[in-house]
Amino acid sequence: MIAFRRAIQLISLTLFLILLTLAVLSVNTPTPLDLFLRLDPALIVFTAISGRIFTFAFIPALLVLVVTLFFGRIFCGYICPMGTTLDGTDKLFGKARKKQPETGKLRLLKYIILFFLLGASLLGVSFVFTAAPLSLITRFYGLLVHPALAFFSNEMLGLVQPLAEWLDMDSVVFMQIATPRFATQLFILAFFGALFVLAVTSPRFWCRNLCPSGALMAFLSKKPLIRRGVSDDCTDCGKCANACPMGAIITEDPGVTLHEECIVCRTCQSTCPENAISFDSVKAEHVFEKQRFSLTRRQFMVSGLFGAATATIGLTGLNSLHGKPGPGQVAPPGLIRPPGAMPEMDFLARCSRCGECMVACPTNTLQPIWLDAGFMGLFSPGLNLRRSYCSPECRMCGEVCPTDAIRSLSKEERIWAKTGTAIIFRQKCLAWEQQKSCMVCDEVCPYKAVEFRKEPGNPVPVPQVREEKCAGCGYCEHYCPVQNQSAIVVTPMGALRLPEG
Repeated sequence: MIAFRRAIQLISLTLFLILLTLAVLSVNTPTPLDLFLRLDPALIVFTAISGRIFTFAFIPALLVLVVTLFFGRIFCGYICPMGTTLDGTDKLFGKARKKQPETGKLRLLKYIILFFLLGASLLGVSFVFTAAPLSLITRFYGLLVHPALAFFSNEMLGLVQPLAEWLDMDSVVFMQIATPRFATQLFILAFFGALFVLAVTSPRFWCRNLCPSGALMAFLSKKPLIRRGVSDDCTDCGKCANACPMGAIITEDPGVTLHEECIVCRTCQSTCPENAISFDSVKAEHVFEKQRFSLTRRQFMVSGLFGAATATIGLTGLNSLHGKPGPGQVAPPGLIRPPGAMPEMDFLARCSRCGECMVACPTNTLQPIWLDAGFMGLFSPGLNLRRSYCSPECRMCGEVCPTDAIRSLSKEERIWAKTGTAIIFRQKCLAWEQQKSCMVCDEVCPYKAVEFRKEPGNPVPVPQVREEKCAGCGYCEHYCPVQNQSAIVVTPMGALRLPEG
């Protein structure tokens, strides 16, 4: 059974990575590229609450919860890419662990996190991006592992190109592998580095103690229909309790199982020298007299209220984007959202910060932001148009978004998805300030939104932006030859962000 589980885990992780790779290559497939994100119960449930929405894309997560009622947390043990990754890193870092840690109150943290996210979601604020396992692992592989592999592949290509040139292999000589660059990479590296090293404390530390999706499924798997049973052949040797990666078996009485913690990995079954353990049917269970740890009603309420209080602070902060734009609105002047993005508060309520849209962006202009939009906007995607432009023909970000924070647009709709409007800083412009002939912005603009006119006293024509034509694609900003900050910059002014239609 262990070999079977490992095979399922490997197949699942491979499929996850294939879909992520297809998103990188901007390939549309019959299978949704964001399939695994749709399977994350916490991500989908709290997005539905905070965004006040429900779509057919959320059904896979509901199916995971239904399966949990019958088979327990089988998703955690077999399907989840985060769990599979942690199983792999546990082999590396877990060697320093002396013995199985005792089951303790630390595992209650995941329930506290769960109710914190619930409290915030009820006020329309989504903090699920901080802890949803599929969102986190997509960021890890998409924004960290993928760029690293691309970088090393390009370096290796540079080493073999002299040999390819000697062999007249022109296709290899002129080959280049683009290396995407993303902000927040060091943070992601530090976060997962700490998570991997925590294997020294216990196996699957994240799944045991911190995962809100695991906590949500735990509520539904206290007594699954198919669960671990122990026969009278048990000699209380304790080998199963010591081998359990989730600490779901009581050390003092190995016949007792905390089913809400069990991921049905069957490690205990393969370890038992007496073949006393089975998962075939519901068996009579031992009763453990020692009281189990459980959250009290007060702890539930405190966790939820703390989440609601944090959301309230975010909503009432000076740089909050809550409310309709108007006179005196304090908003980030350079924050450009991707085409098809929902109105800001709806966008933040739905966006899971998974990074899938950034990975799929073929020009690498979509980047995670820090505090440009306050704490509520942390890690959400924004266009860095100085780095690259947003192609009017590209619709990948909307295609891969699992929560419709970025709407999926048709080809006809895409050209009308105005992300902002370009403005010219005359004091930086070569034509306006230095009276040098430069027409780059006009030459690259796909919407013909830049026009040149003669100004009295200036020997060269100068640019001006036709705002009604500009779509905020950023070609002009990216290709502007002025060093450092471009002389023509896209601002959010006039951005068209509709919830529908």
